[in-house]
Amino acid sequence: MSGLVLEGVSLGVADRTLVERLDLAVPPGEVVALMGPSGCGKSSLLAFVGGSLAAPFAARGSVALNGRRLDRLPPEARRIGILFQDDLLFPHLSVGENLMFALPRSVRGNGRRGRAEAALSEAGLAGFFDRDPAGLSGGQRARVAMMRALLAAPEALLLDEAFAALDNDLRQSFRAFVFDHARDAGLPVLMATHDPADAGAAGARIVSPWT
Repeated sequence: MSGLVLEGVSLGVADRTLVERLDLAVPPGEVVALMGPSGCGKSSLLAFVGGSLAAPFAARGSVALNGRRLDRLPPEARRIGILFQDDLLFPHLSVGENLMFALPRSVRGNGRRGRAEAALSEAGLAGFFDRDPAGLSGGQRARVAMMRALLAAPEALLLDEAFAALDNDLRQSFRAFVFDHARDAGLPVLMATHDPADAGAAGARIVSPWT
């Protein structure tokens, strides 16, 4: 089956069950929003999907992406992009070097810089290749983080409160930027948010599996 598919996924911490036997399918180009208050397990569920769930949380069940079983693979082999509330750009690299870091090894030589510069142009940041990330605005940093995620050629995208730190005007424009690019790339998107406006902006299906 194409898209992102969770089957029988349960999530807990200590003796507390947060999610019990969740079945969920996110088709290519669609957005599913995991809605719930802080602390309910939204980010931990995304971490399980992405392969970074850490103790004391524990999960079981299967995760598949375009027919590939993921839950036994390391994070780097899953082909999943993720955006967090913080952009997590590398401060010791230029803007363009941040983008090139994400490129597959198959892109070599001058082609790496060319791909990074094309991504910056697409994000409205032409000429920013040699800029220091510290000198960018919040919106510019967010767009660089998104383009870095896309340059890694993911097959799915996870959004972990990705818009929460932005002011209202910037949040609206960046949401449109992210959702437009994800749809154009045909990516299934699983979004954790506490804000119904995020789900509304994406035309997302809302899921609240918290026990």
